Amino acid sequence: MLNFRTELTPLKANRQIDLKHAVLTVGSCFADTIGERLLENKFKVLTNPFGTAYNPHSIHTLLNNAVHNQLPPEHTFFTNNEIHLNYQFHSALSALTKTVLEKQVKELTQHVHIFLKDAQWLFITYGTAWIYTRNDTGEVVSNCHKMPASLFTKALLTQKKILDSFAECYTKLKAINNNINIILTVSPVRHLKDTLELNSVSKSVLRLACHTLAEQYKDVYYFPAYELLLDDLRDYRFYKGDLIHPSDEAVHYIWDKFSATWFTPNTLQFLEAWTKIQSALNHKAFHPTTQAHKAFLKNLLNQLEELQKQVSVKQEIDFVKKQL
Repeated sequence: MLNFRTELTPLKANRQIDLKHAVLTVGSCFADTIGERLLENKFKVLTNPFGTAYNPHSIHTLLNNAVHNQLPPEHTFFTNNEIHLNYQFHSALSALTKTVLEKQVKELTQHVHIFLKDAQWLFITYGTAWIYTRNDTGEVVSNCHKMPASLFTKALLTQKKILDSFAECYTKLKAINNNINIILTVSPVRHLKDTLELNSVSKSVLRLACHTLAEQYKDVYYFPAYELLLDDLRDYRFYKGDLIHPSDEAVHYIWDKFSATWFTPNTLQFLEAWTKIQSALNHKAFHPTTQAHKAFLKNLLNQLEELQKQVSVKQEIDFVKKQL
C-alpha cells in the first residue's frame, strides 16, 4: 500500500506522567488546549492560570513572579477605557478598580506559587518569538491591550535571549522545587498578523531554542505538537474555519500522541476506562424509565465507584444517582 503522508510517532519518554502528578500549563492558547484535556481526564492540573502569554520572555517573567510570590512592578498597572489592566497579564485579568485588580493578581500569584512547590510537571507552550517593548520603560509586555502602537517597539527575540531568560527561570524554579520536570512545545497556531514569512522566522527561533534547551537540561523535554500539525497532518482539513487554530480532530490526534508518549501504563489504562465512562455519561436515553436503562445506570454507577479509588468522581456519581 502506498503511503500518502509521513506519520510522526514520538519516542516514549523516559520520565512519564502519572495520574496523581500535579501539572501546571502556561503559555499560548495551546497550553489551554492541553490543560483542558488533562482536566477532563481527571489529572491534577492548573491550566494556564495567567491567561494566554505568547513570547518566552513574558512567560518566564510570569513564572519568576510566581516563584517569588511577588506582584509585578507598580508601573505595569494602567487604565484603558476605564478598565484597569496589567501589561504582564492577559486582558482576562482586569477590573474596574486598581485595588480589585491588585487583589486578583496577588491571589493568583500566590495560588501558582503554592502549586509550583509540589508540581511534578511544567508544560510550557511558546507561541511567538516576536516581542513588544514599552518605549517608556524598555520592558517587554505580554499583552499590548490594544494600546497605541506608538507606545511600543516590535522586535524578534534571539535564541540567546531566550536561552538566557530560560536559564534564570529554571534556576528559580529548581530553588523551590528540585523535582519539577519541564515539557516545552512550540504552538502549532500560526500568527498571521506577523505575515506567513515572519511567522516562519518566529517559529524557527522558538524551535531552535527548544532543541537547545532539551539538549542542555536533563529534565527539560520537547514535545513536537508543532510538527504533528504542520508535518504529519499537513492539511487544511485539520484547521478550524479561521485557518489558524487546529481543529478538534487535530487536537484529538495530538492528544493521543501526547498520551502515548508521556503517560505511565497505569494512567493509559485509566484513560481507556474513563473514555468509555464519559461516553456512557453522555448517553441520552429515549426511554429513561425502562428497567434496561436502570440496569445501565447501576452498572455505570458501579464503574464510577470503582474509579473513585483513583480520582474524585463525586459529581459524576451524584449525576447518575439522581437518574436512578
